[in-house]
Amino acid sequence: MKKRKHKIIEEIKIIENASHASDIDVRRHFYAKLFAIALPMALQNLVSSSLNLIDTFMISSLSTASIAGVTAANKLFFILFLFLFGISSGSSILTAQYWGVKDVKNIRRVLGICLMLGISGAFLFTSAALFAPEMVMRIFTNQPGAISEGASYLRIIGLSYIPTSITFAYVFILRSTGNVKLPMKISIIAIMLNTFLNWVLIYGNLGAPALGVSGAAIATVIARGLEFALLMGIIYRNNEVAAARLHELLDINKTFFAKYIKTVLPVIFNELIWAVGVTMYDLVYGRMGESVMAAMGITKTIEQMTFFFIYSLGNASGVILGNQMGTGDMTQVFYYAKKLVKIMVIIGLSMSVILFIASGPLASFFQVEPLVATYIQNCIRVLAIVTVVKGLNMLIIVGILRSGGDTTFAMYLDGGAVWLVAVPLVFLGGFVWKLEIQYVYMLALTEEFIKVSIGLYRVWSKKWINNLIFEE
Repeated sequence: MKKRKHKIIEEIKIIENASHASDIDVRRHFYAKLFAIALPMALQNLVSSSLNLIDTFMISSLSTASIAGVTAANKLFFILFLFLFGISSGSSILTAQYWGVKDVKNIRRVLGICLMLGISGAFLFTSAALFAPEMVMRIFTNQPGAISEGASYLRIIGLSYIPTSITFAYVFILRSTGNVKLPMKISIIAIMLNTFLNWVLIYGNLGAPALGVSGAAIATVIARGLEFALLMGIIYRNNEVAAARLHELLDINKTFFAKYIKTVLPVIFNELIWAVGVTMYDLVYGRMGESVMAAMGITKTIEQMTFFFIYSLGNASGVILGNQMGTGDMTQVFYYAKKLVKIMVIIGLSMSVILFIASGPLASFFQVEPLVATYIQNCIRVLAIVTVVKGLNMLIIVGILRSGGDTTFAMYLDGGAVWLVAVPLVFLGGFVWKLEIQYVYMLALTEEFIKVSIGLYRVWSKKWINNLIFEE
C-alpha cells in the first residue's frame, strides 16, 4: 500500500513538470468538464434556493411566530437532510470511481445499499414528525407560539420525508455518472408547482381556504411527490444507469457491503456529528427569542440562495476527481485539485463583496419587524466575512478529500472543529456572555477557520488520493 501511494505521488510530479502546451490542453479539458457538470447543478441549486427564499418570504408575512415555528420545525428535516446527504455523498464516492471504468453492475449495488439506509432513516424521522411533533419542537425552542405553529407544519411535512430519501439516492447516482440535466429539469417543475400551491394554500387564493403554515407544508408534500414520480418514471423509461431492477439492488455480498461501509460510514458519521453540532447552535438561538430565531432562519435561507454555485462547485469537483481516480490515471488528480482551490478563492471573494454590499437590501426584502431586519443585516455581514473560507471548506471536505476516499480524516476535521471549538463558544456567547446574535453567529463560524488551515495542508500532502476500485 505504501509503495503504491509513493508511486502515485511520484506520478503526480509528472503533470507538475509538463510543458506549457500540454498544460493548456489539460486546462481546456478540465474547464470543459467542470462547467458541463457544475452549471446544471448550479441552476438546480439556484432554483431550489429560490424556492426556500419564496417560502420564507411568504411565511414571514404571517407573523414572527410563524417564521420562527417553521424555522425550528425544519431543523428536524435539516438533520435528516444531512443524514441523507452523508449516505448519498458517500455513495457517490464509489459511484464516481465505478463510472470511471463504466461498471454499471456495482453502481446499482451501491444504489441498493443507499436506498436501504436512506429509507430506514427517513422512516424514523417521519414517525417523529407525525406522532410527536410538539416533543420535537420543544427540543429546538421554548417559545409557545413557535411550538404551536411548528407542530402544525411538522404533522404534514413529515409525509414528504420517505419520497425525498428515495429521490436523494437516485439524484446523486445520476450526478456521479454525469447526468446532471435530468434532476435539474425535474426540480424546476416541482419548484414551480410548490410556489404556485404556496400562493394558493397559504393565503387562500382561487377560493381555497387560507391555511397558513399548514398550507406551505401541503404544497411541499405535493411537490415532493410529483418530483419523486417524474424522476422514477423518466429514469426507468429511458433505462438510465440508475434504472436498477430489484434483484440488482439486492445483489449485495458481504465483501461488497463491507467495502461500502468502510467508505461511506465515516461520511454518514461526519454529517450527523456536524448536524448535531449545528443543531446545538440552533438550540441556543431558539432560547434567545422568536426575533432571533426568525432572523437566523432567514439568514440561512439567504446563505443557501447566495452559495448555490459554491455548493455546486464542491459537488461537481467530487464527481470529476472521482471519475479521474476511477480510471487509474492519477497524474491529473492533484493538478485538478489545485485548480479547483484557485477557482473557489476567486468565487468566494466575489461573493463576499456582493453579500456585504447587499446586506441592507436583502434584510429589507422580508416583511419582518425592524429588530428582526437589523439582526438579519448584521448576520449577513458576518457571513460575508467568512464566505471564502466557508467555500474552501465545502470544496476540501466534500469535493476533494471525500473523492479520494479520505473520509475518516474529513470526519475528524469537520466534527472536531464543531464540537471542540464552536459549540462551547456559542453556548458561552449566548448563555453566559449574553452577546447579540451577530456575535454569537460569528463564534459559530470560528470552526471554518480551523478547518481551512488543516484542510489545505491535507490537500497539499496528497495523502487523500486513493483509487478505491484498484484496492478491490
